[in-house]
Amino acid sequence: MTTSAMTDGKESSKSLGNSGLASIRVRLIGSFILVLTVATVASVVVVRAILVSRADQRIDSELVQEAEEIRRLSTGSDPDTGRPFEGRVRRIFEVFLERNIPARHEAQLTFVDGEPFLRSPSVVPYRLDHDADLVERWGTLEESDRGRVDTPAGPVEYLAVPLRDEGETKGVFVVAAFRDLWLREINPAIAGAAGVGAIVVLIGSLLAWRLADRILGPVNQVTQAARGISESDLRRRIEVSGSDEIARLAQTFNEMLDRLEDAFTTQRRFIDDASHELRTPITVIQGQLEVLGEDPEDRRKGIEIVMDELQRMNRFVNDLLLLARADRPDFLSLDSVDVSALSEEVFTKARSLAERQWKLDGAGRGVIIADRQRLTQAMMQLAQNATQHTAVDDEIAVGSRVQNGEVRLWVRDSGTGISESDQASLFDRFRRGRTDRASSEGAGLGLSIVKAIAQAHHGRVELVSRLGHGSTFTLVLPVDQPELIQGVPE
Repeated sequence: MTTSAMTDGKESSKSLGNSGLASIRVRLIGSFILVLTVATVASVVVVRAILVSRADQRIDSELVQEAEEIRRLSTGSDPDTGRPFEGRVRRIFEVFLERNIPARHEAQLTFVDGEPFLRSPSVVPYRLDHDADLVERWGTLEESDRGRVDTPAGPVEYLAVPLRDEGETKGVFVVAAFRDLWLREINPAIAGAAGVGAIVVLIGSLLAWRLADRILGPVNQVTQAARGISESDLRRRIEVSGSDEIARLAQTFNEMLDRLEDAFTTQRRFIDDASHELRTPITVIQGQLEVLGEDPEDRRKGIEIVMDELQRMNRFVNDLLLLARADRPDFLSLDSVDVSALSEEVFTKARSLAERQWKLDGAGRGVIIADRQRLTQAMMQLAQNATQHTAVDDEIAVGSRVQNGEVRLWVRDSGTGISESDQASLFDRFRRGRTDRASSEGAGLGLSIVKAIAQAHHGRVELVSRLGHGSTFTLVLPVDQPELIQGVPE
């Protein structure tokens, strides 16, 4: 990748990071404000509906109360004479209007012989007794009428009650309420609710902004840390505080950086070691080809050296390919393996590696699920490794045991042993113990291959060694592999 492309990528990442966080902030705050606004509007609507309903109930109650009072009065006595009204409807209306004060925004009207008679002195925005349609409607009523009419002053709720004597209508009493004036009284309460809602939305918006800062702050730190990371500097970490989801995100990101740093370190070390291991045979081959002369014997010796170095390079490349395939599903070809037969086979093959005091410690009895060829390869690698750390008179033993759902396959030698400082990194690629530099012909990949084979079988490699007292390498594997356990019916 070119420098300009990397720069463009960083600038693009920075732009996307900033716009992404801004977009998240806008969505968070916008959603919070939207919820608060909807809740506030809904609250105002509900409050208004409740107040309007109560106002309508109060209007209806006032109308019914006035109608009941006129009915009671019509069955009573004249306060001046003490005698019953006896159908004198004009006198009933006079007494009623003298005694009763209409409620606010309410008008009381009377009709005699179809014409307006007396009305309450209340101040209203519209004279209902001057409306010809209403006069005609109310003046000739025969039955009580409860309804609403539209006027230039707005809707009017009314209750008209005819007063009858001997089956004949003598007059009509009407009580009317101007609804808009009643509802106008609840406007301050609605405005107050709306004002409180607006304050809540404002305060909620500020809190949402603060909350977005707290939520996105660590995310921004993650973004800045990711932007500042390069292949040469993976040491930046995010400060983790608390135990919430953001803290876990930061912790997970730091763990990812730890793995990336280990991966890049391993990669750089791998490239350096691989380059070093390949440089020597390439140099030898180049030197031999440059001095290759015409003499047949010199040419034969030179070609032998070149072929030997090429074979060593080929082995090295094959080992690298094997390690690269170790994580692939097809790395193992699993089948039933007889542990005793495998142990004897490995022992027989290992005896041909070098002249040593070979011994079969024991052959475990049982059948396991494994890749026989890979296990043989691992055991032979351990045996080959043992020959490089022992002399002719030293003992090398091969053995196996099956117990507690595990199989243990080991190679034991009485050679030079391995120091504790070397044991920790012995299974890393291109790592060899300090005592085997002169005797080892490999590139330090043998034990890495053994470890890869063990791990592919869901197992491990154990090492017990002490300088001057030899070493014991043990493959510890489960008897059954998880993949086959899941596929075999009970």
